[in-house]
Amino acid sequence: GGVILMLIISKIDYQRLQPFTHPILGLCVALMLLSITGLGHSGGGATRWLKLGPINVQPSEVSKLGLILWISYSLGKKREKVKQFSYGFLPHLIVAGLFTLLCLKQPDFGGAVVLLTLTAALMFIAGVRWVWFIPIGIVGGFLGFMAVRFAQYRWERIQAWQDMMHHRHDLAYQPFQSVMSFGSGDLMGLGLGKGYQVLYLPEAHNDFISAIVGEELGYIGIVLLLFTYVLVVSRGIRAALNAEDEYGSYIAFGISLFVGVQALWNVAVAMAILPTKGLTLPLVSYGGSSLLVNCAAMGVLLNVSRQRVELKNTRVADLGPAPEVSAMLVTEAGYGPEAAHMEGQERSMPGAAAEAV
Repeated sequence: GGVILMLIISKIDYQRLQPFTHPILGLCVALMLLSITGLGHSGGGATRWLKLGPINVQPSEVSKLGLILWISYSLGKKREKVKQFSYGFLPHLIVAGLFTLLCLKQPDFGGAVVLLTLTAALMFIAGVRWVWFIPIGIVGGFLGFMAVRFAQYRWERIQAWQDMMHHRHDLAYQPFQSVMSFGSGDLMGLGLGKGYQVLYLPEAHNDFISAIVGEELGYIGIVLLLFTYVLVVSRGIRAALNAEDEYGSYIAFGISLFVGVQALWNVAVAMAILPTKGLTLPLVSYGGSSLLVNCAAMGVLLNVSRQRVELKNTRVADLGPAPEVSAMLVTEAGYGPEAAHMEGQERSMPGAAAEAV
């Protein structure tokens, strides 16, 4: 289903999304509010899902793409005004702050960090003055520390991560088993379907899927997986640099950053480089909302890239045949080489030809 969604969205001109950016943003806010007002479905100690019939929707995942589309539209529309505090910085900070508070209320600390990272990066790329980020970064860092220090479960998770051997049977059970998975795989891995840590590692199909990849395919498999993400991100950045307008450029940058940051964070958590946080591995982890949102995002990214290719082809077609082709056609028509040479000169000097007329 995700692949079909990606192919369908890749055929839709991303420019047509502009009128829907504000409604999409409003829908994301509504879904986030519903998830924390008693209608949300709890799991793992957090109320992050909405049950809509047979499927569970994770509003924070939908909000990541919705926020990228809205910020890209807003920044592209304001152009040079982004250098003004009241136009380029404050409105985007307020919206990102709202989503951050809603994520923390669920609670979803990892989702809040990703949303803030995407917002700050897109504003910086658009040309928002970097000096404005300094005080906000200091305040945000302090508030983030307070949110961790005075939330007992978060602080205990940090302490368990720092001393996994001591807490390997309780609070650090999951990251410890994840590290064991990587160690079991060694260089070449045990082979597809031959891993046994999947029997002991919680969320092995979701947040810790990279640990199972490491066990079954080894460090070589992890390196290839990371290289694939590097390739996707680099192609996304290339599409952003070659996009036909600022809106498409910001979308491509935002989606590339979204995929890259989340993939890097997921693998770092699975290797116990970072403390445990509930972020999926893009396009790999099992999960309806995450997988569908990732596929939709990749579809939009493909369309941004395709629009540039189609634009280049259109421009080449508008130029008509090259001088060498024109010369061949003139010669075949029965005229001499001199006529062909004159045809090439006329194509190379359109201004002179216009003056002669």
